[in-house]
Amino acid sequence: MDSATVLKYFQEITHIPRESGHEEPMTKFLQQFAAQHNLQCKTDKTGNVLIIKEAAPGKEKVPALALQAHQDMVCEKNAGFDFDFKTQPIPYVIEDGWMVAKNTTLGADDGIGVAACLALLASDLPTGKLECLFTISEETGMDGAFGLEPGFFDAKTLINLDSEDEGQLFVGCAGGLDTTATFEFHREPLKKGYKALKVSVCGGMGGHSGDDIQKGRCNAVRELVRFLFTELQYDFQLITLEGGNKPNAITREAHAILAVPADEAEEMVADVKAFSDVLSAEFATSDPQVHAVCEPCQTEEKPIEEGDAANIIATLLACPHGVERMSADIPGLVETSTNLAAVHIKENTLKVITNQRSSVVSELHALAERVEAAFFLGSFDVEHHGEYPGWKPNLNSHILDVSHKSYVKLFGQEPEIKAIHAGLECGLFLEKFPDLDMISFGPTLRGVHAPGEKLELASLDKFVAHLTDVVANFQ
Repeated sequence: MDSATVLKYFQEITHIPRESGHEEPMTKFLQQFAAQHNLQCKTDKTGNVLIIKEAAPGKEKVPALALQAHQDMVCEKNAGFDFDFKTQPIPYVIEDGWMVAKNTTLGADDGIGVAACLALLASDLPTGKLECLFTISEETGMDGAFGLEPGFFDAKTLINLDSEDEGQLFVGCAGGLDTTATFEFHREPLKKGYKALKVSVCGGMGGHSGDDIQKGRCNAVRELVRFLFTELQYDFQLITLEGGNKPNAITREAHAILAVPADEAEEMVADVKAFSDVLSAEFATSDPQVHAVCEPCQTEEKPIEEGDAANIIATLLACPHGVERMSADIPGLVETSTNLAAVHIKENTLKVITNQRSSVVSELHALAERVEAAFFLGSFDVEHHGEYPGWKPNLNSHILDVSHKSYVKLFGQEPEIKAIHAGLECGLFLEKFPDLDMISFGPTLRGVHAPGEKLELASLDKFVAHLTDVVANFQ
């Protein structure tokens, strides 16, 4: 197995629609792959796929090894970019040593893990029994891992291929849950002499709410409601408020449509320009392209009633966002955080999506309750859902020892042994398979869950060499 083969499979995967919750084409592709290579394949009622490659001659006594990746991807694109994830292949370029999707997500999270499994299954590398597990809907609630039935695979050791920093071996991850808040509001007539303006915060870097939450990146919804709260002293009507998408992505873009007195429209444009300058200064390092813009627009929607609008704006501004606590035990590790992920309006209902993460269960629940309290004060209805467990590190792990020694042998340097603030499916696997020994590693990815996601090709070479050596020499 080599990195060129892995990349070839991944390039093929970029042509397959596989948004979370709609993995059927990917599932079919995996089933066809197994049939073409005369490999045993089974699919559970949830949609998880297991492809089995029996041990090579002379390797029958080697313990079975499971490799795991998820089928789905986060589908995000830049505003105004004409693209349909359901029908079009991911547009990417290879430049400066990176494979980059400039206007969409690339799907290397976790398509590159899937591709590595396929390359191993198709190779003539002599190994013990391999069980490659491909789960569904990891990005939207780990549905596949939740639905996985005990006994679906036999291996007692698992390598998760869903990490994003080459040279780092992950042995633990945070748990998490989503908190959704809804508010039923009233509408009122448009005031006479008022005109509609669209105020947008855009150009943010966004990113993964687990991997990137500590980087201080602009949250477009939070900054937009910050501006609106300041403007409450003026006479405007709020018509709509939209921003964000996935619970595990930092919001890059958000907009509000306002109605203002026609003779004050230029003043609002000036206020937005001044706020844009503030954002540019505050986020010059983390989000060099972030800005705010105000432009005329047309809408048939009636404004939100004044008191309800003020309540929505104030409640959203009060909602916590960002790092709550850093780990006291592992330097540089975020222990607890929350992400104000998305705000959407449908008819007379506003829906807010947030996501909380923590390595400590009690802190996770405490932060979720604080988020709930902010919405309670605004008379929102609140629901917590999709909770998944963390993965407690085991520094005496056999697969950790094997992977560590392999890395030192191959590259002459020590890998980092870490826990990650992002959620991995390993915690759920451990609940269903209590004796499972696990590790997670992968190539270097940047900008996951946001347009501009990219894969470093040099890191792919090292990742593939490392994975090949671990699998070939596993005992």
